[in-house]
Amino acid sequence: MTTHPPFASATTDTPPGALDGLRVLELGTLIAGPYCGRLLGDMGADVIKIEAPDRPDPLRDWGQAEGGHQYFWSVHARNKRCVNLDLRTEAGRRIFLDLVATADVVVESFRPGTLERWGVGYDVLREISPRLVLARVSGYGQTGPYAARPGYASVAEGISGLRHLNGFPGQAPPRIALSLGDSLAGMFAFQGVLAALIARGRTGRGQIVDAALTEAALAIQESTVPDYHKTGHVRQPSGTRLDRVAPSNLYRTQDGLWVIIAANQDTLFARLSAAMGRPDLATDPRYATHTARGDHQDELDTLIAEWAAGFPAAELIELLTKFEVVTGPVNTVAEVMADPQFNAREIFVDHVDPSLGPGDTGFDPEPVKGVGVIPKLSETAGGVRWGGPSRPGTHTDEVLTEILGYDADRLTALREQGTIS
Repeated sequence: MTTHPPFASATTDTPPGALDGLRVLELGTLIAGPYCGRLLGDMGADVIKIEAPDRPDPLRDWGQAEGGHQYFWSVHARNKRCVNLDLRTEAGRRIFLDLVATADVVVESFRPGTLERWGVGYDVLREISPRLVLARVSGYGQTGPYAARPGYASVAEGISGLRHLNGFPGQAPPRIALSLGDSLAGMFAFQGVLAALIARGRTGRGQIVDAALTEAALAIQESTVPDYHKTGHVRQPSGTRLDRVAPSNLYRTQDGLWVIIAANQDTLFARLSAAMGRPDLATDPRYATHTARGDHQDELDTLIAEWAAGFPAAELIELLTKFEVVTGPVNTVAEVMADPQFNAREIFVDHVDPSLGPGDTGFDPEPVKGVGVIPKLSETAGGVRWGGPSRPGTHTDEVLTEILGYDADRLTALREQGTIS
């Protein structure tokens, strides 16, 4: 890993991260690539996000807004320094390649072939820095008959078979209210970058990390592929439960809320039976084993649903917890933020945009809560040093001065010709 000096925007009260000293250049827009960059920044890397002066990341306009500030952006651009630089110009490409010479990782999420079209493909980057790791995040990967197609999370979830598994049999398969395929691809790209950096420690050479949204969505599908390959079984959507895994479902309580009860192991089912005042269920041949409970899943769900409906949600969870049955509520985000477990672990942390001052956008930018760094590391935890800066190009002068040694006259000339803004 290349050691770089601390950067000017960092706060002093954030513990060093495991990737402290790593420099990352992030190209691309929206969620998958920037999410990989965010995860690297969470762990302490100096992430420099490069946006075209005339085409900033559309993610800046996503999510709920206040005073012109989008909170989706705060979370996905946190811990990043934002630089405006036009890679479609010769001057912009030269600046980018000078930055590459100082970097450990480049993350890009353009359609395959875009970097090559701009004259900054991996062959060029590798000549400048043989140790560079290039993470390429795209819809379908860098090769194959679909590689040139544009890719979005919704289509990736569909083509991978993931969407087919969601919802209820015979109904249109719904999507979760998140860009799940993007986030999965960003996580797999992050994982690939870490593995490539470890390999670089042995070989001294960087490499390409090729992460596809479609393949990330496919990779989490448990045994669907071997099940089909060897038995011809096509797993189907199963609504609120898993087929033949019982009991593991959600049940409506007396006060109209939903509670999840997962007691599909024999020992757990015995505890649930005791909590229900029906210890006989654990020895009933219809329910005594995992296979038997799968065979009688519908009647078992009906029995538990009728019992659960006699309790308010809080009372039901308290009772089941006393008997050490796996259980929990189906929370909204409001209930999540009030949950004592998350708060005891200090999961929610402040995101502050240092580029905003009182009155700049018509409101006083109070810190906004977001989810902190996950997982927690005991020695090099990292943290949220700042939220994503609202203004495009906030750190352009800082980065080019600090890293490349540009003076004010050179910055002014670049700005006048439109290379930076």
